[in-house]
Amino acid sequence: MPNASRIGFLGNPNSPSYSSVLKTAQSAAKRGGLSLLPIGARSPQEIEDAFVALARERVPAAMFVGDAVLYQQQHRIAELALANRLATMFSQREYVVAGGLMSYGEDVADFYHRAPFFIDKIFKGAKPGDLPIEQPTKFNLVINLKTAKALGLTISRDFLLIADEVIE
Repeated sequence: MPNASRIGFLGNPNSPSYSSVLKTAQSAAKRGGLSLLPIGARSPQEIEDAFVALARERVPAAMFVGDAVLYQQQHRIAELALANRLATMFSQREYVVAGGLMSYGEDVADFYHRAPFFIDKIFKGAKPGDLPIEQPTKFNLVINLKTAKALGLTISRDFLLIADEVIE
């Protein structure tokens, strides 16, 4: 979206990570010469209302802060984004599989694969509070070409080459 000057920011203000992610996004948007339009969505109805607001404000693209409320609505979010011709960015691959445009973030499945390691330690007597906190070390870029084409967007060959996964 080379001509975009405003980006929507949709997330659940009740989520513990919302405020810090919003602050970071606002700072990045400012450095990039963009304005950010934050919209809170705590329920399926508020998600619907958020898309009405994004359309009214003529925002061409939006990023989404993942949480359980939005995750449960990933298919509806993809439908609404496509219907409103809104380019979308997520932190989880599952949204892109559902029809979102792209994601950049950790692989949630990796966390599930690491869980037995911690469970084993706890069963062997380790105190959960003494176990190390692990941060993701790999982030994946996933692009949905079908969605890009439906939005009339051309994704450069160079960008596709750096993607970890391209959904056609």
